[in-house]
Amino acid sequence: MVSTPDRFRFTKVLLLITVLAFAVRVGYVVFEQWDEPLVGDEVTYRAAADRLADGDGFVVPYDAKRSEVRGTEPAADHPPMTVMVLAPVSWVSGSDANALRLTMALLGTVAVGLVGLLGRAIAGDRAGLIAAGIAAVYPNLWVNDGLVMSETLAVLAVVLALLLAYRFMRHPAAGTALALGVVCGAAALIRVELLLLIPLLLVPTVLLVRTVTQPEQVQNIVISVAAVALILGPWVVFNLGRFERPTLVSTNDGAALLGANCDPAYYGDATGSWDARCLPAVRGDQSTVNAQYRRDALKYMRDQADRVPAVVVARMGRTWGLFEPGGARSLDERDGRPSWVTTLGLWSYYPLLVLAISGAIVMRRRFDHLWQLLVPVVLVTVVSIVIYGQTRFRVPAEPSIVVLAAIALDAFFPGKIVARGGREAQPTTGSAQTSIDSSSTAPNVETMATSRASRPRPISTRPILG
Repeated sequence: MVSTPDRFRFTKVLLLITVLAFAVRVGYVVFEQWDEPLVGDEVTYRAAADRLADGDGFVVPYDAKRSEVRGTEPAADHPPMTVMVLAPVSWVSGSDANALRLTMALLGTVAVGLVGLLGRAIAGDRAGLIAAGIAAVYPNLWVNDGLVMSETLAVLAVVLALLLAYRFMRHPAAGTALALGVVCGAAALIRVELLLLIPLLLVPTVLLVRTVTQPEQVQNIVISVAAVALILGPWVVFNLGRFERPTLVSTNDGAALLGANCDPAYYGDATGSWDARCLPAVRGDQSTVNAQYRRDALKYMRDQADRVPAVVVARMGRTWGLFEPGGARSLDERDGRPSWVTTLGLWSYYPLLVLAISGAIVMRRRFDHLWQLLVPVVLVTVVSIVIYGQTRFRVPAEPSIVVLAAIALDAFFPGKIVARGGREAQPTTGSAQTSIDSSSTAPNVETMATSRASRPRPISTRPILG
């Protein structure tokens, strides 16, 4: 077991790191974003939050013909969670953009703390603190925390889902299954593509546990799926009753598809990207317009079928920074990301990616259950293939990159461990290898490897929370 002094030391250092993370994010908002005009989707999110705060519900913020007139038609451009989080802040602050940005900075700081707990849950205290330290200063994370958009909440939800998944794998319980279902449902209400967490993370996590009886396994999967339905259900039912065509979570998939399946996105320097000029001005109910956009996109894909494979490769390359990385600046600037931050993030990302790959190898050899950390990577890749490629689409996978990089650093530069009583012990082969109790000896990597066939492989012997 982890001693109380060790737990207190970890908590104290993690709190210091989160203070640093908050300072970085607030500093970015104050010195770079303060009083800057909102751009792109930020405008939509604030306007939608204003209307919700005013008691108008989820409606089109402005009339399509006269921007000075408030709209009245139902809207589901984006899932509702981000707007619901921003609405109280908008109501209190009088729709102040800086207050909304500071709210995101605070939520981003919470995500940094959760990244530290996730790293600790997988590979021990030291790896957890390294992960939190990286997350605190990593530009591709804190840049989102100065924007009034959904990325910050997406990171928070993904990290919490991963944390619960690892906890369930080691200590399967109905309460954890319930919490995992709630978080995955909430994630889908933040960004629609996070629906993929349900089949990719939630269901396999519950079904792959072999330390429970079959009735318990059935109970856990029913509880987790019911929790998802409980969170998603009201929004889905609400949408089914207010649009002309069946709408579940969002009315934005048609625009995303059509902007990514047109000549500018298939040929030239912007291949694999998205272009708003491809969207014709179509009036009407959002669900009807969305359906028209989707039909046009699918028709274009059929007509240009021979070009689709090359475009798909370009999309993945753009998202993962391997194709036209310099071209990401223009798209990022349209989303409110300054050019210098995009450049800094790019050059921070490459060494971190190399470390993350190394960390994946280390984790596979030592701790197993690597696949959960790779779920966001798969999710991001699928989204890029289906929609288009952009740096911000990589956001759900950034915490996994950070944690895997921390595991690599923890393995490459092992620290000395001071045993109880003040004696200096030799570094272990992994910081997560601790004794089960005060009298037992931690198994080394070789012993664990040779016994894989005879017993389950541990995730970590550290507590997952607290």
